[in-house]
Amino acid sequence: MRNLLLTTFCILITHSHSHATEPTLALGLSKEKPAESRSVPFAEGYMTEYSEQIPGTEVRFTMVPIGGGEFLLGSPENEPERQPDEGPQVRIRVTPFWMGKCEVTWAEYHAFMKTYLVFKRLKELRPMQSEITALPAVKAYLEQESLEVDAVTSPTPIYDPDTTYTAGEDPDQPAVTMTQFAAKQYTKWLSGISGHTYRLPTEAEWEYAARAGTTTPFSFGTDASQIDDYAWYYDNADEQTHAVGSKRPNDWGLYDMHGNVAEWVLDEYESEHYGKLGAGLVECSEATRWPMRLYPRAIRGGSWLDEPSLCRSAARHKSDDPDWNLSDPNLPKSPWWYTEEPSMGVGFRIIRPLEPLDDETRKRAWDPDIEQIRQDVADRLTEGRGSQGAADPRLPAAIEELTSKELVD
Repeated sequence: MRNLLLTTFCILITHSHSHATEPTLALGLSKEKPAESRSVPFAEGYMTEYSEQIPGTEVRFTMVPIGGGEFLLGSPENEPERQPDEGPQVRIRVTPFWMGKCEVTWAEYHAFMKTYLVFKRLKELRPMQSEITALPAVKAYLEQESLEVDAVTSPTPIYDPDTTYTAGEDPDQPAVTMTQFAAKQYTKWLSGISGHTYRLPTEAEWEYAARAGTTTPFSFGTDASQIDDYAWYYDNADEQTHAVGSKRPNDWGLYDMHGNVAEWVLDEYESEHYGKLGAGLVECSEATRWPMRLYPRAIRGGSWLDEPSLCRSAARHKSDDPDWNLSDPNLPKSPWWYTEEPSMGVGFRIIRPLEPLDDETRKRAWDPDIEQIRQDVADRLTEGRGSQGAADPRLPAAIEELTSKELVD
């Protein structure tokens, strides 16, 4: 490989690269109220809807501003179809954030999946980084002092694509079957290459956004017969997911909060969690149940596999890890993918908090949270069945250069 690179790239190309700095909060903020798109006021102006392109791709996603406020988490005792884990209701105070207008699509997630082969090739090139002057963007990426600080692990290729893509694989359909850990790594990768801080929502943030100021079972009211206008669910989905944003949004401009795919949040699922939060007003950060075990993890929103009652704003779902990867022949089981039908109805959407994350929250929101996940990832990397690299603003240019030189597909 070393001789091949030196022979193939014999022309020396000079290159200067200045490390990208953390952008300001200018993206999504305005001094003036926009005339058309959704906005919410904050201390210095307005939070606005914005669209961002994933660096190094043609793929764009849209973020919707969600103003801070208070709401009752959970459902009242007289709500039809209410389940015991939806109470007692707790008053929560939420701080402002932007939320993905739609669920993360296959087009977006495939951009992340591409890093699997890229990270492997960059690892091969690192020992000869001082000599690969014909690859200036790759050289700049490899010359970082430490690739471990911002490291992300890329999801391995899908074990059984025919099964994973049964629910649909079009670029505008929601991505599914990834683990919560993989979804968290996606947000770390996107944050690193874009310079903006993205993460999964917490349960409380998710329900606050789903309700969009309502107190009814659905964001559109109490009449479940209207759900066809807002959601893809068991009776109308024809056993598959559908293009995101193809139904009506809630009043805050968010699509598919009921149905299509259920969505990972940051919390561990605990059926009696609300009752342990105490009486009175609870800050959203204090209401989060950070995971301390592999399963169950919390999931929200209902999916194409569910009846309307399971798509209500307060309805809670949970992962069942031992059953969700039974078909995975690997040991340890994949930290990135599930294999069974329930996971085909689980994806995610992202948020971007208005206030920067502190170091502790950043680590909790992005990295493996228990020893078993850390060990499973380490074993996969040691065996060569995984790949790891830095989530850095220089990565997209390095990928483009490797692709143009046909060093990766």
